[in-house]
Amino acid sequence: MKKTMLAASVLLVSTCSLSLSTAVNAHENHALEAAVSSDFRQAKNSARDQYRHPEQTLSFFDIKPSDTLIELWPGGGWYAEILAPYLAKDGHYIAGNFDTNPSDEKARNGYRPKVGKKFEKWLKEHQANLGNATTVTFDPPNYYTMGPDNSADVVLTFRNLHNWAMKGYLEPVFESAYKVLKSGGTFGIVEHRGEPGVDAKTGYMDQAKVIKLAENAGFTFVASSEVNANPKDSKDYPKGVWTLPPRLALEDQDKEKYLAIGESDRMTLKFVKK
Repeated sequence: MKKTMLAASVLLVSTCSLSLSTAVNAHENHALEAAVSSDFRQAKNSARDQYRHPEQTLSFFDIKPSDTLIELWPGGGWYAEILAPYLAKDGHYIAGNFDTNPSDEKARNGYRPKVGKKFEKWLKEHQANLGNATTVTFDPPNYYTMGPDNSADVVLTFRNLHNWAMKGYLEPVFESAYKVLKSGGTFGIVEHRGEPGVDAKTGYMDQAKVIKLAENAGFTFVASSEVNANPKDSKDYPKGVWTLPPRLALEDQDKEKYLAIGESDRMTLKFVKK
């Protein structure tokens, strides 16, 4: 009789724990879905969901509303429009932003400071929606540090690896991501996927080499997802990946052809810091 009661009690506790876990996951999924479908996002950004699959991508990375998350080089804020509101209440969104005031006068008038200042202005203007969202200067080769060691739950980067690889910055970037993450933290990568041995100057990266570089930095490879794959992408264009939308580097030349292909084939990789 006692064994039967004990077994029933264990089953009840297990069922309650499972129900609670399911409820928490459902809440997180609903919150993410709401952030992706929110009117806060610009219509021009939402229109690209068909290529970037933000809800599925962030679900694959298992982003939680309570996470401290660093997004490297948010650029115009495409993902920040989703992530910062999603994390506003219980988490913390941190943008690894460009240096907005470089010491070199010529660099001060360049592309990166302008984009960085525009992003910081956006944060201030929308503070009511973004909570305590902040920035940290992350601008290789002068600034690699993303924050205090073991302070972040997640580091994400979207289509930036080729930029760092072309300059020889990729290894120290990965090492910096490893340092800032807590034990068990996630390093998520989305990048244009090329053929083995591809030159980063094309904008594409070799997936196997990316995985190896991350492992060399200390990360454990968890899984890859094909959510951002595009089999139409032949990866052999006159101006590399920038030939495709949204850039359309050839402008009107064969425009309809490249629009029909869509945005690039992309690897989506998840790593953890043990």
